[in-house]
Amino acid sequence: MASFRKHKSGWRVEIFVQGTRESGVFSTKAEASSWAAERESQLRRSDASGIVLGKTCLQAFERYRDEVSVHKKGARWETIRLAAISSHLVAGKKLGEYLIAEITPDILGQWRDMRLKTVLGSTVNRDLNLISHVFTTARREWKWAAKSPTTDVRRPKDPPPRDRLISQEEIDRICLALGYDGEITNTSSVVAASFLFAIETGMRSGEILSLTPERITGSVAHLPRTKNDSKRDVPLSNRALEILSELPMPLPDSPYFTVSPESRDALFRKAVTRADIDALTFHDTRHEAITRLAKKLNILELARMVGHKDIRQLQVYYNETAAEIAKKL
Repeated sequence: MASFRKHKSGWRVEIFVQGTRESGVFSTKAEASSWAAERESQLRRSDASGIVLGKTCLQAFERYRDEVSVHKKGARWETIRLAAISSHLVAGKKLGEYLIAEITPDILGQWRDMRLKTVLGSTVNRDLNLISHVFTTARREWKWAAKSPTTDVRRPKDPPPRDRLISQEEIDRICLALGYDGEITNTSSVVAASFLFAIETGMRSGEILSLTPERITGSVAHLPRTKNDSKRDVPLSNRALEILSELPMPLPDSPYFTVSPESRDALFRKAVTRADIDALTFHDTRHEAITRLAKKLNILELARMVGHKDIRQLQVYYNETAAEIAKKL
């Protein structure tokens, strides 16, 4: 049974159901009575169904961060994204302040449309995937939700994938801008070596910067944990091994490329600007590398080397004409 009393801001109401005590202040007694009736009903349904009500999105995000994200390779990224998402304003209220029971497809749709004003659809979809996994975990493991509100949210279209290739002239200009002429003399030349190594192997930046001598066996680089949390062996060409030999030999468990991801990003961006090259990122080396490797390897070999589990994603790199294929028949 709810109890009401006058408050300087209107009416204060208190409820006590199944050991849970809650209260609120409303402008009118009618509003207080309506809230009390709905909240008491929710608490009784919660007790009957086992669903824990009263939890906020922020609480779900923080528990997910501490119990799930912490075990992922991308834990730092997820922590940053969850904090940012919880601070986004939707209908004049931070998303993290909403109760989980208050999150509807309409609320998430408003959030999606707000985000699309400043970021690409692919970014929104990545965030929606993360939110969806939080709510799925909250539903299945914590019993904080009866269903996931992301199921009925329309996803925006992803933009076309980047297909930026890198010409030999651009490669030469980048190396010149980084002061690299085949000898490793400073951090900038280490960045240049990592750039050339990426084009030669198709490895991602993080995989390259974590490469150590103990992970090299002959002409194979062993990657124990990649972006998709699986291990991969990458065959190294003679040129890739030559680039490694140019670098000072580190300790067995120390990286070949002695530069932090942040410094590599900053130095590479500055080199692109000095070289007067448009729309080039370090990650474009992967597209360039896979395009080159597609001319040497069949699609199954290529998938194994670069770590694609769906070989359909690799068809874009096979650009031979019918006439070129006919010559092979």
